Amino acid sequence: MTAAITPTPATPGTPSATAGPLTLRRVHLGAGGPLSDVRIEAGLVSAVHPAGESPHTDGRSHDLDGRTLLPGLWDSHVHMVQWAGLRRRLDVSGAGSAREAADAAGRRAAALAPGEPMIGHGFRDGLWPDVPHKDLLDAQVPDRPALLISMDLHSAWLNSAGLALVERGDHPTGLLREDECIQAMAKLPTASVELTDQWVQEACVAAAARGITGIVDFEYADNIADWTRRMNGAAVPLRVAASIWPPHLEAAISGGFRTGQTLDTPGGLLEVGPFKLLTDGSLNTRTALCHEAYPGALPGDPGSHGLERLSPSELVSLLRQASSHGITPAVHAVGDRANGMALDAFEAVRCHGRIEHGQLLAPEDIPRFAELGVTVSIQPTHAVDDRDVADRHWPGRTHRAYAFADLLAADAVLELGSDAPVAALDPWLTIASAVTWTADERPPWHPEQRIPVADALAGSSQGRRLIRVGDRADLVVTDADPLTADARTLREMPVHATMLAGAWTHGPSL
Repeated sequence: MTAAITPTPATPGTPSATAGPLTLRRVHLGAGGPLSDVRIEAGLVSAVHPAGESPHTDGRSHDLDGRTLLPGLWDSHVHMVQWAGLRRRLDVSGAGSAREAADAAGRRAAALAPGEPMIGHGFRDGLWPDVPHKDLLDAQVPDRPALLISMDLHSAWLNSAGLALVERGDHPTGLLREDECIQAMAKLPTASVELTDQWVQEACVAAAARGITGIVDFEYADNIADWTRRMNGAAVPLRVAASIWPPHLEAAISGGFRTGQTLDTPGGLLEVGPFKLLTDGSLNTRTALCHEAYPGALPGDPGSHGLERLSPSELVSLLRQASSHGITPAVHAVGDRANGMALDAFEAVRCHGRIEHGQLLAPEDIPRFAELGVTVSIQPTHAVDDRDVADRHWPGRTHRAYAFADLLAADAVLELGSDAPVAALDPWLTIASAVTWTADERPPWHPEQRIPVADALAGSSQGRRLIRVGDRADLVVTDADPLTADARTLREMPVHATMLAGAWTHGPSL
């Protein structure tokens, strides 16, 4: 294929705005779609014609040489500041033991400036033969704070200096779970607002280069205020739905914010997102709330079935408070008991909303998503990454974990995301995981739960399956057709260009 336009990186944070109408010629209209000419005007798709039949001769024209034009992609679950910071941290996701992770931390610490904290991410202790302990990190990193954050963000492992830094010097092991972890990370020294915003901007540009045109940001922060500042300070190349966490709910209600409301920022790219609630923990930490006890749990252990972070009555009260003011709830639920409790709450309140993750489901709960109008926000790469942990800690139940195909068959609405930094903010990794259910040479884990490419694309495009006249010109151009791409090409999909509201955010130099 001979390129008719030259791909060049967009200036970070500055979409290359189109001046006047633009016609994209000889581009396949959607995966497997017909060769077409597509007219873009005023940020919208204004006309579609068979290739070579467009009557438009004014404005600019670009021949896309048979590439594929798709609706712009969204990541429906991101923690953006954490993802932006993770891109600069030590990756210990490949460590096979606590000792191996501690050794890697020691090597990284030796290369840091004096006094600089050693921060890493990605450990999965659910499969380790040994147990994380502060003594292990102390032996390798004795002279500075050291902190390792688990892949699922629900655990933090600190050395003695790190514990002292977060005012937990008396902690017996240095392994903090759930609320202890959140509280500790909140006390860590942070980069300046200016530097953090710069890192976020760079991460947004990288996301646009993979075809992303929008995200739902679940960072634990005052996201409306933070994104308003960022978008007023620089041209962000994404749409952002800024979530609301419980500490900010009253202020959001007092401010009259409603989910989906467009906020006053340049380009109208910022909107109010959903209200985030946590009902349980995670699989790796064995805090996902389940009907059955975890293997090896002691009889009478209060944590044997996971962690209930909100009681059913508290959950109902919060859903009612948010939804009655036009704010859509998004409920984190991983274990089957947590998902059942969340669905019960939606049924009691009679409001629409979302369940984030929905990883382990009781069979009788699968049809309830569609019946209640509750969207399932799933992260397919978790199914690929968690297969060994799930086999160990959810034995005999994994056939109803990550039940994507069963949910689709029951008419549930699926939205796909990464949960970055738990997985990379790359929509093609997400789509490929949903379609293949493997990321290595092993056969698919539960092939019966794979979903078709077309459904994975729709779940990554806010339900857009077609490009229609009148649509926002949030588009992505790929060098390969996802419907015919092999697994490797789908995962590494070459993105030729990305467009947001008719302006290039990645790709052609105009």
